[in-house]
Amino acid sequence: MKTIYSQDHLLHHSPGELLFGEFVPAFEKPERAELVLSRIRQIGLGDVSPPDQFPLGAITRIHDDGMVSLLQTASVEWERMGRSGAAYPYTWRSGSMRANRVPTSLDGRLAYYSFDCGTPITKTSWQAIKSSVDVALTGAALITSGASAAFSLCRPPGHHAGADYFGGYCFLNNAAIATQKLLDDGAKRIAILDIDYHHGNGTQQIFYQRDDVLFVSLHGHPDEEYPYLLGFEDELGAGPGEGFNLNLPMRWGTSWPEWSAALEVGLRRIVAYNPDAVVVSLGVDAYKEDPISHFQLGSDDFTRAGQRIASLDKPTLFIMEGGYAVAEIGINAVNVLTGFEEGRM
Repeated sequence: MKTIYSQDHLLHHSPGELLFGEFVPAFEKPERAELVLSRIRQIGLGDVSPPDQFPLGAITRIHDDGMVSLLQTASVEWERMGRSGAAYPYTWRSGSMRANRVPTSLDGRLAYYSFDCGTPITKTSWQAIKSSVDVALTGAALITSGASAAFSLCRPPGHHAGADYFGGYCFLNNAAIATQKLLDDGAKRIAILDIDYHHGNGTQQIFYQRDDVLFVSLHGHPDEEYPYLLGFEDELGAGPGEGFNLNLPMRWGTSWPEWSAALEVGLRRIVAYNPDAVVVSLGVDAYKEDPISHFQLGSDDFTRAGQRIASLDKPTLFIMEGGYAVAEIGINAVNVLTGFEEGRM
């Protein structure tokens, strides 16, 4: 399996995040991707290649132009205002506030387009954000050209980013952008399988009213877990998309038997949908030692998950999302990939 990777991800390094009333070191950090890459090379998974460059139009097929512009300029504007460090919002749009007019000030636009304070924009973040998208798009191009599988080692991750908002360590939705490229390049239907511990709220929002994308998500129950406001079982899609959104939320403490049963439900739905290709949002924060998650999967369980995903027998693009047990992230992420390859044999 070919891996797409860019060292430009190192250009985004959050100075920290607010967690339970304390400013703490960021859990989403450069070591994550480097350890996954190291494990890929250690076991000889396959070639590792840099991404191709793609125009901004591939991004704005999914994301609001104003948000994309903000991500490019926020740090410069921040410094022009005499501020140091990374650009953080300090207020957020809510349902009771005016949502049809974008403020002109930097702080107003940060409030409008972001939904948490864990996703700061630094002086070099945009280069990393753009490279992450290019990594995803290059993987999609490989699938279009006939590859049976590819791994886009994206960082920053993407599945919390919606069409017009960013947060949850995610600026642009790599999986959604790659999915749209697959459709633009000729696919008729794509299934997205999100196995990250946290619900892919952004991916759901982007495709919620569409029937050319089936979204299936296994995640911590929003009654208990971030991002809290989406991910419930009764969110089934709307309009043309009704019936094409499947949430499989689980309670804290979920281990392999319950998690794998949910995976089987999701896989059956994907089989019934019969997509041309599958995009896997590959988060491994369901791991039992993850510092910000509450599931109990072991490293071997990720191998089994990869084997089961292979049973779909579809061209499959894996896109890296979360996973914050840094010491084990390489083993766990690559176990999914090797399990997938074993399942294809």
